[in-house]
Amino acid sequence: MNDVVNSPQSPQAKNIKLINILYLVNIIVPFCGLVGVVMAYINKDEAPEWLQSHYQFAIRTFWIGILYGIISLILTFVVIGFLLLLGLLVWYIVRCVKAMNLIDQGQPHPNPTGWWF
Repeated sequence: MNDVVNSPQSPQAKNIKLINILYLVNIIVPFCGLVGVVMAYINKDEAPEWLQSHYQFAIRTFWIGILYGIISLILTFVVIGFLLLLGLLVWYIVRCVKAMNLIDQGQPHPNPTGWWF
């Protein structure tokens, strides 16, 4: 019964996977992440409980990424910002891939409010 409820093939699960894909595409095509976060805010309340943790994680990924990005851009004037931007890129990719793996397994995110992975 739990497999049916936590189905990675459900439309809601596919929606949150699409949001994570939009986040990854945002690395190359600007503003895709903005579309993804709007989708997350729109769909988070009607999602099953196990997916609500993924929506919360996706929303936090967007906003924390914006914060880290602004700090990194400011620090590019003292050169360390370039390393921080590289770290941000790795952090962003790992968060999105980890979230998609958990969705494929039908598991809620264990720490949706965390700042790391």
